[in-house]
Amino acid sequence: MENQTKTPEITAYLKTYCGWSEGIRAIMRKYELQFEEKDIIANPAFRWEMEQKSGQPLSPCVIVNGQMLADVSGEEVESYMLEHDLITSTDQEADAPTDSACSDAEHAAMAAKAAQESGSGRIQFIE
Repeated sequence: MENQTKTPEITAYLKTYCGWSEGIRAIMRKYELQFEEKDIIANPAFRWEMEQKSGQPLSPCVIVNGQMLADVSGEEVESYMLEHDLITSTDQEADAPTDSACSDAEHAAMAAKAAQESGSGRIQFIE
């Protein structure tokens, strides 16, 4: 790929809906990087794995060529990869904020979308 000097091996422990996690995804899209995404919300085993590997419970966590970057932003991941010559700097902007949490409005919209996708959003009891 044009923006890469080497092909880094990347695993990202992300939340389904999270501004910080979307910042990581935005960097991956910006540099057209392939990565393995492990959704710690959809699969609690990935959260456990992340905590074991990082030694702490905060996300996102990204492993780049075996190096754990714990509780990082997209901006920090981009800086790390630039410093280690894993990507080549570009003037292209990321398509989402790379260093911020979701706003309350974004959280509400994501919660509504998740409820809509899962059905009525109400608890249903099985007899």
